[in-house]
Amino acid sequence: MSTLSILIEQTLSLFIVITVGIICCKAGLIDDATNKKLTNILLTVMQPVLIFNSFQMEFDSGLLKGLLISLLLAFTTHIIAITISYIFIRRKRRKVVVTGGTRTVTYEINHDAEVERLTSSYSNMGLLGMPLIHGIFGNVGVFYVTAYVMTFNIFMYTHGVIMISGNKKIRLGDVAARLKSPALIAIFLGLIFFILQIKLPNVINRSLDYIGSIYTPFGMLIAGATIAKSNIMEVLTKNLRIYYIVFLRLLLIPIVIMLIYVWLPIDETIKTIAIILSSTPTTTIGTLLTIRYDKNSVLAAEIFAITTLLCVLTIPLIMFIANMLMKYA
Repeated sequence: MSTLSILIEQTLSLFIVITVGIICCKAGLIDDATNKKLTNILLTVMQPVLIFNSFQMEFDSGLLKGLLISLLLAFTTHIIAITISYIFIRRKRRKVVVTGGTRTVTYEINHDAEVERLTSSYSNMGLLGMPLIHGIFGNVGVFYVTAYVMTFNIFMYTHGVIMISGNKKIRLGDVAARLKSPALIAIFLGLIFFILQIKLPNVINRSLDYIGSIYTPFGMLIAGATIAKSNIMEVLTKNLRIYYIVFLRLLLIPIVIMLIYVWLPIDETIKTIAIILSSTPTTTIGTLLTIRYDKNSVLAAEIFAITTLLCVLTIPLIMFIANMLMKYA
């Protein structure tokens, strides 16, 4: 089975689990408090375990080289996404008013510019990207994704926080505290174990495998419960501006990244992972930051919901084009 076929199958499977999460929330089985606790378990236990266990492999200089290339691509991906968001999302929006047959062009302040830039720049590489990559490439895929998780945290808690808070004087202590997340600790510990070839006993490895295997369905249930808080039909019709942000996040940014990466003379698996991760929907952390800094959190949550639902169509589309181009690269 081709990578594209596996991707389509994996994406549809995740969508079905997301739907179950929506149903559970609507049925009252998952409320806000439960969803918050499930998210904490996912981020503090399951994700770090999955990440750490991905490093429990035989040392291979090729894998280490691939990780360094992934780190470079991760930085490039974020810089491209942020640049595109600043180019296409302005603080002043052009508005055309037609009165009595007369067409007048005016400009209005876009009070949600920071929210739109944040939600278009930062994708859900951890919660949705990692399960997709794990389903296609297994632990090797997760091994490479760790470069993106680390880079995402660095950019989000520096550039992201500065942009959404409006405070350019960010304290290094706050950034350092954020970078002590369980996922990043798992990356550094896993890398040490990988380089020094410290192997855990089989019984512990098997136990960690069990915990890590729960990550994907758990994460999709949480995503579904989060989406269920929004009135999807109302969101789809009341604010057409959302479709512009969705276009940037799910199509323009990944297409630009894809057109650059497909021609790079590097391992195809590493390229594919980079393109898939750039195509994932907007991050849930964006919504949390908008709540913390009193921005339009409703808009952020709506963009998360719509991009998460529509990525079922856009990710396979992006990868179909990428696969066609890779044949000629």
